[in-house]
Amino acid sequence: MMNHYELMVIFTPILSDDDTKKSIQSYGKMVTDAGGEMVHQETWGLRQLAYPIDKKTTGIYHLYEFKAPGETIEKMEIQFKRDDNIMRWLFTKLDKYGVEYNERRRKKLAQKQKEESNTEVKEDA
Repeated sequence: MMNHYELMVIFTPILSDDDTKKSIQSYGKMVTDAGGEMVHQETWGLRQLAYPIDKKTTGIYHLYEFKAPGETIEKMEIQFKRDDNIMRWLFTKLDKYGVEYNERRRKKLAQKQKEESNTEVKEDA
């Protein structure tokens, strides 16, 4: 059975942009290889941490939303524990209300981006 999950990962800030993208893609690929489906991904970028982790005060945040069997979570957690580039992670199993909220949020983001791109086009003209 496929469950709907949300995963927030904090990568170490010392990674280059290319290394960060490779790590992000590798964990997305892990979901699809396990028979899951990637619903949405979002990079929040470098953010200040609430408290230092391993003497670092910033981290690169990335949000995954996906559908996958429960065994996938266990496999991913093992990989996260082995990966020195990951400082923290949090899996959240979404219920129907969480899924609906995320859909509304994505639509709102898409609308906002569309409006911003229309504004930029008008300013250039």
